[in-house]
Amino acid sequence: MGEIKSALELAMERSKKYAISDAEREKIKEKEILQKAMGLFHRYKEGHFTLNEMMREIERMDEKTREKVKETLLSQWVDALSLDDDSKRFLDAIESMKGRGLNEIKEKFQKIIAAYQKETDQARQRMSQQLAEDLRSQGIYGNAVDPNVEGQESWKNLLDTVHRSHQAKLDKIKEALKKS
Repeated sequence: MGEIKSALELAMERSKKYAISDAEREKIKEKEILQKAMGLFHRYKEGHFTLNEMMREIERMDEKTREKVKETLLSQWVDALSLDDDSKRFLDAIESMKGRGLNEIKEKFQKIIAAYQKETDQARQRMSQQLAEDLRSQGIYGNAVDPNVEGQESWKNLLDTVHRSHQAKLDKIKEALKKS
């Protein structure tokens, strides 16, 4: 009488015909490395990981994986530098990963951020005064009147212009970080 095989045994028999090529195996390994790096990036970004904890985690990896993870993390950190968000954590991580000080680049970055914030604040003040004057001309005035600058389309356009002008300077810093 014939032998009854389980579904698992049947699946195992059928899968013996298939093998993963070296190229596919390498592609899977690359994807795993990218996932590890992205996991580390997000845990560090969200503050779930200190820089020391992350570096210890990276040092536990094998040599090839470690280098690829470092390369991916550096790229992600540089890309994450922003005019609007606090990028100090990313600059510290880049500095640690590169193993050398980035004081000159940090200074340039801080100057760009300060200039961007100053210009944004000045533009907000001017826009607020203009809106208050417009409301006053319509008979709306007093201590309780607080113009909604952020709700104005002209504010969004002005902010976009200021952002673009400073973003170009930030992009130069990012490029310098990628090359060094």
